[in-house]
Amino acid sequence: MTKKKPKAPSPPPARPFGRRVLGWLVRGVLGVAAFYLALIVLFSFLTPPGNIYQWQESWRLGGIEREWVNIGDIAPDMARSVVAAEDANFCLHWGFDMAAIRDAIDSGGGRGASTISQQVVKNVFLWQNRSWMRKAMEAALTPVMELIWSKQRIVEMYLNQAEFAEGVFGVQAAARHYWDIDARDLTPTQSARLAAVLPNPKDYNASNPGPFVKNRARQIIAGAETIRVDGRADCFEVKD
Repeated sequence: MTKKKPKAPSPPPARPFGRRVLGWLVRGVLGVAAFYLALIVLFSFLTPPGNIYQWQESWRLGGIEREWVNIGDIAPDMARSVVAAEDANFCLHWGFDMAAIRDAIDSGGGRGASTISQQVVKNVFLWQNRSWMRKAMEAALTPVMELIWSKQRIVEMYLNQAEFAEGVFGVQAAARHYWDIDARDLTPTQSARLAAVLPNPKDYNASNPGPFVKNRARQIIAGAETIRVDGRADCFEVKD
């Protein structure tokens, strides 16, 4: 008498399509998060090759001026000037200046609410166009970068990525472009004028300043001295 062959186990039921899509989305989000985490770790000690905006401008202009320089080779007045101009409480927050954000909301404007840390995330890892997607990614990446990078590294990155004239990126290229000197040799007035052109570097000129840049530079010089004296520059200053 022949034995009956056991029945092959039936395949497990297919997961509903919605659950499969959710699984793909979760894996995609985790993959993007891992990618950006790896970049944040790498750029904590490596020089970035550039960013999307710089590549776009290089294509549009046929080339850009850009030269990396370590923060120890930048005039201390330059670092204090950009922090005083853009984010005076930089040493006191973890990436978001909540008081500035509340003030910006109350006044109905956005200028002054974005910290140096947020600007570095935008300049190094993201793109320039305003969108909810970019703002959401910026909000997610900023505290991670603050956790991994030192405050000094964030200021160093900012000074090397910011645009100071059309097609001129970084403080070393800017010092050469405007005065044919190195970033270490910038005077307090020159530093303040470079910081003053940051809101609109394509229209403002640091070496031939108009009334706005002159007035703004005077304010920045005072602000830079204030944060030096009250300790709000201590977290990024290069100690001898």
